[in-house]
Amino acid sequence: MTSIIELRQLAISQLAGVSPSPQEDVEQLLCHLLQKPRSYLFTWPDQPLTAEQQAIFDSYLSQRLQGKPIAYITGTRGFWQFELEVSEATLIPRPDTEILVEQVLAISDANQPLHVIDLGTGTGAIALALAYERPNWQITGVDLLPEAVELATRNGKRLGLTNVQFYAGHWFEALPATAGLFDLTVSNPPYIPADDPHLQQGDVRFEPKSALVAGQRGLAAINEIAKNAPDFLKPGGYLFFEHGYDQAAVVAEMLAGLNYQDIQCKQDLGQNDRITFARLTSPNR
Repeated sequence: MTSIIELRQLAISQLAGVSPSPQEDVEQLLCHLLQKPRSYLFTWPDQPLTAEQQAIFDSYLSQRLQGKPIAYITGTRGFWQFELEVSEATLIPRPDTEILVEQVLAISDANQPLHVIDLGTGTGAIALALAYERPNWQITGVDLLPEAVELATRNGKRLGLTNVQFYAGHWFEALPATAGLFDLTVSNPPYIPADDPHLQQGDVRFEPKSALVAGQRGLAAINEIAKNAPDFLKPGGYLFFEHGYDQAAVVAEMLAGLNYQDIQCKQDLGQNDRITFARLTSPNR
């Protein structure tokens, strides 16, 4: 039988030419297989794997060698303070999106009960992080795909969050007639142009194109949401977007043209302009 250290070393060498992070990949797969923390791999390196465990790990490694993202192999991804279930129907939550969550929390009064909508919720990552941090807020998540809504709902139930609900449908059209107006609208919508070469690289190759690609050079979804948000935002409410690294200026210009005020941009972990937000000061249409 193969030991943890032998399997780890062999798998790292096999992934070296395929993955930019072979050691991290192998350790994540082993921890998921064994249901143990990373420290276990180094505390018990000579622990042998059973034949069943070896077979399962071989399946994991084969998938990763074909480029499949770790999150889709394990079915989970860490985000904020918790682990989320993920599936190939949704984007894989990324650390940069936590910047959006941080900015929403920073600009809002923690003691004020707010009504927030997350458009294009996917796994529910943004909505659930906000619901977790602000139990006095009411969070609504919307996604076009019913399977994404089902997944986000499962994530919310597993985390025991009762102040969040999810609906399936196209942006604001998914809302029930009784939804009322929102204090904050947040969204990580599709924003990649269809001809962007990054779509053929890395994990993105396996993610759903409907959650990645937008027309109008990647700006169609952002434009649609920004135009319709005034019908659903309270005066003084904020609109937040995650967008492409090179889209900040045009998003800011778009928002200014729609009479949003106090337009600001924040950078992601790689120092790229990534989050733009603005305030609605005029009455709803």
